[in-house]
Amino acid sequence: MASRAPDWLTARPVAHRGLHDRAQGIIENMPSAIDAAIAGNFAIEVDLQLSADGEAMVHHDYELGRLTQGSGELLSLTADELKQVAFKHTPERMMTLSDLCERVGGRVPLVLEVKSRFNGDRKLVGRMAQVLESYRNPVVAMSFDPDQVVAIRELLPFIPRGIVAERHYEDGEWKQLPPEKIRGMMGLRHALSTRPHFVAYWVNDLPAPAPWIARNVFGCALLTWTVRTPEQRTRATQHADQMIFEGFVPD
Repeated sequence: MASRAPDWLTARPVAHRGLHDRAQGIIENMPSAIDAAIAGNFAIEVDLQLSADGEAMVHHDYELGRLTQGSGELLSLTADELKQVAFKHTPERMMTLSDLCERVGGRVPLVLEVKSRFNGDRKLVGRMAQVLESYRNPVVAMSFDPDQVVAIRELLPFIPRGIVAERHYEDGEWKQLPPEKIRGMMGLRHALSTRPHFVAYWVNDLPAPAPWIARNVFGCALLTWTVRTPEQRTRATQHADQMIFEGFVPD
């Protein structure tokens, strides 16, 4: 394991995809959700996807359609094309990582999740390194994919890194990965290569041996996601250093 993440990572609750509220026209990962989180002095977690021309785009889904008009994979469209995509519940448009950094300007910490296709492609982390080299403000990066965390360690050694994890990886999306890939992710077995400063663990799987060991033996900070209910908030308080939350505004 690496040294512990900085204290600012766990000082305030982390707004999952920004402080979004669809009923108010504030959509996840969009500029208004970023502004709302800053206004509440919350750290901000966002997702990054790769565009066809190698840009880092702030968006969760691999394909258009859930939040946007149209269809198609983000990876098939350029950054300029993605920035023209209309959203269903907001007139705002998709941001690049550069747009995000300019908007936040260090006022609150950023927690960047690298979305991965588990194919070893490092283009997204490479673009992140280019953008973040000049962003001298609180920022960390993390991924479910150990290979991407290794890429963060090698290409962005100047920022703290984390692994996003759960205990069993039984949801449908994980069944698309080879069994050996899943085995390598379970129990934080990759820790000697990823050397995380922090772990972000699924709240419903806490407590669990691997995050307990990471936190209490190796000194990793422990975030937990995604906290939505009072029961989950209690669990987060008991077993983690800070929560990644959505659907309410913490006191």
